[in-house]
Amino acid sequence: MLSSISTTAVPSRTHAHSKNKQAPSPAHVHSIRTSIPSHTTNSVRRKMQRATRAGAGLATVAVSATLAATLMGTPALAAASDLPSGAGVVLNAPVVSVAATPNGRGYWLVGADGGVFAFGNATFHGSTVGLNLNSPIVGIDTTPTGHGYWEVAADGGVFAFGDAGFDGSMTGAGLHAPIVGLAPTADGGGYWLVGADGGVFAFGDASYQGSANGMSESSPIVGIAPTSTGNGYWEVAANGDVYAFGDAPYLGTAPVTSAAIGIDSANGGYRIVSSDGGTYAFGGATFRGSLAGNPLNKPIVGSSSTTGGYVDVAADGGVFNFGSVAFSGSLGGSTLSAPPAPPAVVDYGLTPGQIAAWERVSICEESGNWHVDGSAFSGGLGMSHANWNQFNTFGFPGNAANASKLQQIRVAVAFATHYFGSPNAAPDQNGCTGGY
Repeated sequence: MLSSISTTAVPSRTHAHSKNKQAPSPAHVHSIRTSIPSHTTNSVRRKMQRATRAGAGLATVAVSATLAATLMGTPALAAASDLPSGAGVVLNAPVVSVAATPNGRGYWLVGADGGVFAFGNATFHGSTVGLNLNSPIVGIDTTPTGHGYWEVAADGGVFAFGDAGFDGSMTGAGLHAPIVGLAPTADGGGYWLVGADGGVFAFGDASYQGSANGMSESSPIVGIAPTSTGNGYWEVAANGDVYAFGDAPYLGTAPVTSAAIGIDSANGGYRIVSSDGGTYAFGGATFRGSLAGNPLNKPIVGSSSTTGGYVDVAADGGVFNFGSVAFSGSLGGSTLSAPPAPPAVVDYGLTPGQIAAWERVSICEESGNWHVDGSAFSGGLGMSHANWNQFNTFGFPGNAANASKLQQIRVAVAFATHYFGSPNAAPDQNGCTGGY
């Protein structure tokens, strides 16, 4: 929501945090900073409502997003008509994550197929599109310079672009649960991967400080965020529970009403975002607004923070910016390409019994090789060229060796009907007499 009544988040007494941590007292928990709507906020809401009534959904209206940014004090980089949108764009895969540039003047969106879309001062450095991915991409994060980024896949594959260094991956490691996120160290010299079971894997100069493996059996882990020192990190579960390790302080659990989708660190605290756009800020992380309570065309799937703001992205590429993160365009309004329909199964009117009977003949005659090309007999049934030419009245290839298995069986059924008096007849596969 754009504003709401002030709420204080208090840690649950039953919350499980790392064993070397003491539960913080309520004094250590910062309120989620909200307020009664101001005249400016109400103006934003009225104009968004008018845009929505005009037939444009909130998640796909670049004009509304730019208008909101202007009225809420977020810099707009250009007139709405000059900013890219998803109108007319067909995506091969849904958007799954977003990464803001360090100064908040741009961001990258990434799709499950690894496609990267750069906006504002974010530069395109490459993507995994065209690679034969073993698993879908689940996240993207930027280097400290903003001149590169990493993509991470569900199988733990890591793909580095620009000035991002490759320090290893979990590909082929036999994970017990899919990887759900990547977080780089402050100097970009390493990164952590986190699995849905809470397992943490450290690479480069990232140090292992423990994990939530086995701590959140009822709710999967959905994200990881490091402290500024790199000597600790937080994990968050879909139910909003937070697990702190190393020098990361436990600051509270998010009272989410829909599944949490990730966690970001900022200014010594952290911010948790839920799929309905709800934002929960703890510690030094500042609350600058949220989408909770607003209609979304698609759920929020990713979020990225800077020191002065943050940006959320929906599965359709709709972008929502808060604080100092500038709105630079979106893929809102895009459509997702429909998967190709599976090819129609052509059985040529054959029954399972007919197929099974002639498969046995093929094993006997040609050891199951359906593409034998002989001078007198061809195909998987050892049929003579004369019989093939006589009974192939279906427009199949002129040589049985070039026909499919079912095409050969269909011709064999016609042969059996003529010579054996029944379409369900087939030679004794134990005789292997050949000569059909």
